[in-house]
Amino acid sequence: MYLSPSCFVAFQPMKMPVNVLQTLRQGAVAAWPICLGYLPIGLALGVLAQKAGIPWWSVAMMSVLVFAGSAQFICVAMLGAGASASAIIVTTFVVNLRHVLMSSALAVFLQGVSRRFLALYSYGVTDESFAVNLTRFREGGWDRWRALTVNHLANATWVLATIGGALVGQFLPPGALGIDYALTGMFICLLVFQLRGRIYVITGLLAAAIATAWYLLIPGDSYIVGASMSAATIGFLLQRRRRRSR
Repeated sequence: MYLSPSCFVAFQPMKMPVNVLQTLRQGAVAAWPICLGYLPIGLALGVLAQKAGIPWWSVAMMSVLVFAGSAQFICVAMLGAGASASAIIVTTFVVNLRHVLMSSALAVFLQGVSRRFLALYSYGVTDESFAVNLTRFREGGWDRWRALTVNHLANATWVLATIGGALVGQFLPPGALGIDYALTGMFICLLVFQLRGRIYVITGLLAAAIATAWYLLIPGDSYIVGASMSAATIGFLLQRRRRRSR
């Protein structure tokens, strides 16, 4: 996860709030819907990873070091398909670039904070914690410690859920409970929630068309990265042209 360089100020000691229990309680109240959502998705990821031949301790390390659900699903799927390490690294890097934008938006509310806190906080930024914390910051009455609680309660839930899925996965037959469809279903949901206007629909259709043509015409497994970057670039140019014409 990333934060804007402009918010990296001189080192300052991290001072805990006076009422620690109240801060933790309020952070937990904000975090519980995220944790509730992470449980089934994390379990599904753990099961899929186990079926792909990834041991539970590797799943645990992936969740701790990466902590990015979509990137982990992609990694597991690409490992199962025999993709090269370079293709997996590039693909997950592109997918996670959105964290630069999310962290830059959060940095506005974290000015003057120590580097140690920023490092600890930025590690836990995800799509869900970003949405919750940004909303709370804008509404007021929210501080960095409550936001940090949201991040790391979600983080702990995700790690435990993925480990649990990897351990339970060995007792489930392949394809049981529709778990093999979890990755496809997750990204269909993510796509649907992103279709907030005509430009988004056009970009999605372009990505599908480019990916299909790339897969058929160009050998290798670069079609995911190539289609994503190409469609996003075209969508950006179309959006900019539309704004200029107004």
